[in-house]
Amino acid sequence: MAEAANLTREPTAAAASPGLNPRRWAALVVALAATFMDILDTTVVIVALPSIQRALDLGASALQWTVAGYTLAFALLLITGGRLGDIYGRKRVFLVGLAGFTVASALTGTAQSAAMLVGARALQGAMAALMVPQVLSFIQVEFPAAERARAFAVYGMTFALGGVSGPLLGGLLTQADLFGLGWRTIFLVNLPVGILALAGAAALLRESRAPRPPRLDPIGTLLVTAGLLALLYPLVQGHDLGWPTWTYALMIASVPILALFATYERHKTRKDGSPLVDMGLFRHRGVVGGLLIALLFFAGAGYSFVLTLHLQEGLGFSPLGTAMAFLPFSVGVVAGSGAAMQLVPRLGRRMVTGGGLVMALGVALLIAAVQRYGEALQGWQLAPGMLVAGLGMAMVSTTLVTIVLARVPGRDAGSASGVVNTTLQIGLAAGIALVGTLFFTLLDDGVGFVDATLGSLWLELGLFLASALLSFLLPPGPVPEHDPVEAAAEQSPTAV
Repeated sequence: MAEAANLTREPTAAAASPGLNPRRWAALVVALAATFMDILDTTVVIVALPSIQRALDLGASALQWTVAGYTLAFALLLITGGRLGDIYGRKRVFLVGLAGFTVASALTGTAQSAAMLVGARALQGAMAALMVPQVLSFIQVEFPAAERARAFAVYGMTFALGGVSGPLLGGLLTQADLFGLGWRTIFLVNLPVGILALAGAAALLRESRAPRPPRLDPIGTLLVTAGLLALLYPLVQGHDLGWPTWTYALMIASVPILALFATYERHKTRKDGSPLVDMGLFRHRGVVGGLLIALLFFAGAGYSFVLTLHLQEGLGFSPLGTAMAFLPFSVGVVAGSGAAMQLVPRLGRRMVTGGGLVMALGVALLIAAVQRYGEALQGWQLAPGMLVAGLGMAMVSTTLVTIVLARVPGRDAGSASGVVNTTLQIGLAAGIALVGTLFFTLLDDGVGFVDATLGSLWLELGLFLASALLSFLLPPGPVPEHDPVEAAAEQSPTAV
């Protein structure tokens, strides 16, 4: 990130460069097509889950891993993916990631078993972690200062478009049952897009590397992966296995494994200054608070997993009907994002406090609707809660990293951004594991879909309230102003 930040501070040199790529905007379209596929595959699968479950006879744990496996693999390799591009060439790593993502999409779309599906989804997440970080680096390197803000704006619009269209496209494709493929089309649609993007990227993208790239940290990556899997694997699998003793022992073992990871990272810092996570970041108040908030707030986003199962399996909604029920949430996110970024310099951490409370209010409205209408619930009756929840999500998701980085020294901004973004993804995976386990346990206890959904939503509401309370760990006062281009770069998962 240090090199990326320097690029934003040297616009004159970049603008005057005789090597400016005349096809940079066409290249950006190609790069953003790959980014769109990643965002789409994060959200498109949710509304298709019941159809996938019936087709492959998935158990509760396999259903959770179908979502969490992608997110966890993406989180664990995100920082490493950025470093690989800096070291070996961003175009090369982008092409490898895009090709791998396309192949993984084909494997997912043709999966014949739970193991194949979950493995292919994890491979998709790993390949996304290779390709996505290179896109921001491409913008920073290829665009002069006069155009860079516009390029970042288009990048941001791609995220918004992917978030809105994901559930809707998933519902449409699953219900359309094209060529009799049903849910498989939500993954197979990536094949023509991926092949075209590969051809375009090979022709239009130019190679670049960081002048002083950080070293890889394979041991640190293995340790943090082992620690998180020791925690999450038994949490997801325990329900199906009847909670044998080893599941509890493995979760307890995650604590010393993660402690060993922290110790090794300090050693790695002293040895060559290229740790996966710079433990010195935890001296900054904003980073500690930001990580805790990211973990709890985004763990709360697992409510969409539960609601999808409730609507389709419990109430008989079609995939398209489920997608339409979720549409107000996407509208709320898009509508609130622009306003949130405008208000955050003046309101600072109050945006995060308010976002957690607004999100909790949205979930409370969902609880009220589910409780009041029970098995007679209609999709439109969820709309107020969904819309409010979308606004709350926008208030936090578009501002948290900015607030965390506001008072972090420039030399640490890249590391802090990478760690917060990774923690966000881990929170999403942990939320699916935690809320899904509660939901399926309640169902097994015979409480019915309505009560199981209500119990899960109450847990989510608690997570959002806790994130609002933890916002007071963030530094008070207005957020110092930053160059908008540099701020956008700092928020990227590429910032490593």
